[in-house]
Amino acid sequence: MNKDVLAKLKNASMLSEQELTPDLISTGSYALNKIISGKYNGGVPIGMITQFIGQASTAKTVFGTHILREAQRKGFYSIIIDSENAYSPKFAVTLGIDPEKLIYAAPPTVEDCFDTIQKTIEAIRGEDPDTPIVVFYDSLAVSPSKAEMDSEGYEGNNMQGAVRAKTIGAALRKINPILRPKNVALILVNQIRTKVGVMYGDPRTSAAGGNALDYYLGVNLETAKTDTIGEKDSPTGIRGKVRNKKNKIIEPFKSCEFELVFNEGLNPYYGLLPLLERDGVVERGGAWYTVKATGKKFQSPSLKTLIDQGDEGVSPIINLLKGES
Repeated sequence: MNKDVLAKLKNASMLSEQELTPDLISTGSYALNKIISGKYNGGVPIGMITQFIGQASTAKTVFGTHILREAQRKGFYSIIIDSENAYSPKFAVTLGIDPEKLIYAAPPTVEDCFDTIQKTIEAIRGEDPDTPIVVFYDSLAVSPSKAEMDSEGYEGNNMQGAVRAKTIGAALRKINPILRPKNVALILVNQIRTKVGVMYGDPRTSAAGGNALDYYLGVNLETAKTDTIGEKDSPTGIRGKVRNKKNKIIEPFKSCEFELVFNEGLNPYYGLLPLLERDGVVERGGAWYTVKATGKKFQSPSLKTLIDQGDEGVSPIINLLKGES
C-alpha cells in the first residue's frame, strides 16, 4: 500500500482516538461520572454538547452548577446563561461556586443566548487560546425565539414549538463545529413535559429543540425523581435516577442513582456501590459489602467516612475514584 495512504490512515486513526477520549469534567457524582465516561473520576466531555433533560425539580440545574464548580476548581472558564432568571448566587455559593470567577448573562431569546455564548467564547479565545471553557445554558425550555417575542400570532398555537425548534437547530449548526477546536463544553438543561390527551405510547415530549437537538448531542441524560428526603411537607432533599440515553464516548443506556440534599448539594458517593458491585470491586451479602481485594466489610452508610479517613480496607475504591489502578 502507498506510504502516503498509510500515513493518512494512521493520522485518521489518531484523530478518531482523540475524539473518543476527550477531556472530562466531573459532575459531582462518581456514579454519574462512570455511566457517562466509563471512569469514576471522569464526567462530561469537553468539545461536545451534554444535555440534562427531565421534569421540573429533578436536579438538572444542580448537576449543571456542580459541573461549573468542578470547572472552576480545575482553573477553567465558567459561564452561565440564565434564561430562566432563576440563578441564585447564595445557593450557587453553597454548592461551591466562586462568584468572582463566574461569567453571568441572561439574554432574552434563544438567538441572543447562542449569540452571547459564541461572542464570549471568541472574546476569551482572543486572550487565552488554550484554557477549557465550560458553558451552562439553563434552560432551553423557557427561551423563546425572537419570532415568538415579536409576534402575538405565535402565542399558544402549534407553530410555537416548531419555530423554536427550527431556531435552536440553526443555532446548533453554527456553534457545534467550534466546540472541539476551541476546547468548549456546552451543558444544556431541557424539560420533559406531558402532552395532553395522549392515550397510547409515551405522552412525554421535550419542551424545546426537537429532533435537531438530539442530532447534535454528545451525551443525553434523563433525570427523574424517585423519592423525597425528610417530611413530605418540608423535604430536605430528593433521590432520583439518571439514565444515559445517548453517548458518543461509551455505550449508552446505563443508569445510576443520585441524592441531593438541598442545603449541601449532591452526595458524591450515592449510587456508587451498585456500580462497584457490577464491576466486581465489592460483593454484597445482605446489608454488608465486602471489598474483594482486602476483605474489608462495611455497610453502605459508612462508606463516605471510610473513604474520607483513607481507610486501607477501602483503598481499591479510593484508587478508582482517583483514577489510579
